Amino acid sequence: MCGRFTLRISHTNLQRFFQLKDSVVDLSPRYNIAPTQTILAIVRGSNDRSRRTVRMIWGLVPPWSDDVRIGARMINARAETVDEKPSFKQPLKHNRCLIPADGYYEWKKVSDGKQPFLMHRPDEGPFAFAGLWQRNRKASGDGGEIVTCTVITTNANQRTEDVHDRMPVILDVDDYDQWLDPDFSDSETLKGLLRPAPEELLVVTAVDREVNNARNDNAKCVEPV
Repeated sequence: MCGRFTLRISHTNLQRFFQLKDSVVDLSPRYNIAPTQTILAIVRGSNDRSRRTVRMIWGLVPPWSDDVRIGARMINARAETVDEKPSFKQPLKHNRCLIPADGYYEWKKVSDGKQPFLMHRPDEGPFAFAGLWQRNRKASGDGGEIVTCTVITTNANQRTEDVHDRMPVILDVDDYDQWLDPDFSDSETLKGLLRPAPEELLVVTAVDREVNNARNDNAKCVEPV
């Protein structure tokens, strides 16, 4: 599962790392991004094919649903069955995105409750989750369009499995173009990109329990303990 993550990178570094055409000038550090919140995603433009950013709600709402609350139950899609589930099968072929992050949280049961851990790169650099997105005009209540997304998960790697048996799919940089290509729709090839991240990519750090409350979004959430 992936239920919380961080995006603390500056807009300049984000633009450089992901080779974005547009500039994300209103990007503020996020220390505790939670489901149903608005997040940043990256797609390819339909005209010039450049990478651009889009604001989406985290929690996929299928186009046929008239209840936005279903998104809270669809924050993740399992890599193993993403091409089988009706809600994910179509966006896997046509609506794929990158979800930029620089850390994600998981919790482990300990004697006095649950201890949060932050999985992040040793250099605190960014990476991208494999995401799917959808448009919906039925669930907004006013006929307007909402754009929502989900994070694909897979089996944890050996570095993170002691905390949780699942992890978000962190795409290899060399796979970004194929993942974002709206004209490429071979499900088997795309599923081949949905693998656990290499062990050396991430380190695991126990952090302050400030992050346990989704309302807290401050630097204390990432403080090591």
